[in-house]
Amino acid sequence: MSSLLTRVVSTLLPRQNVMPCSATAFVRCSHWFASVLSLKSSPPLRAEPRKKKKVDPRREIMARERLKKKLRKLEKVPPEFIPIEDFITSAKCFDEMRVRSEPRLSFEESERRALLHKEWTVFKLAQHQAEMAAIKGAMEAQRQALEELRLESEELYQAALAPDPGLFPFTQQGPSYTPPMENYEPPEGTYHDKTKVYTQ
Repeated sequence: MSSLLTRVVSTLLPRQNVMPCSATAFVRCSHWFASVLSLKSSPPLRAEPRKKKKVDPRREIMARERLKKKLRKLEKVPPEFIPIEDFITSAKCFDEMRVRSEPRLSFEESERRALLHKEWTVFKLAQHQAEMAAIKGAMEAQRQALEELRLESEELYQAALAPDPGLFPFTQQGPSYTPPMENYEPPEGTYHDKTKVYTQ
């Protein structure tokens, strides 16, 4: 029995080695490709790992020192503020040659203006005195009315002295120079944006 088994094995082995493999048989026999039912693994890589370059520690220390120096220089320089154009006076205003000459008035015109100024001063003084007298008379009449009210009823007197919550806030809308137009559609205008952009 054992001799028979050895004969069968010896006859089969050389035939298997000599028989040419097809494409599918090559894929199955190759170690590069795995069967669908078998365990899969990544193909072996035939490359050497990259060697890390040796870095001199003195160069790293020098680079850190350079960065520290740059940071010190930046800290010494004050921050540059963005200029506000509204607060900058134009150079035209500093020109001394740009002087507006005063108009020369005649003697009659200067006298007329002086007399008009005196009349206006007298008018405003009389107006102020009249207003102060009216205010003083109103306050005196109010004081007398409160005294008479206190003699009549203390409750009404205290109610008269209480502040009026409905007096304030006072809102009023006066007439405008250009009243709104009904069904007015403003035109779409164009403009040129000349705003300067500053970067820090």
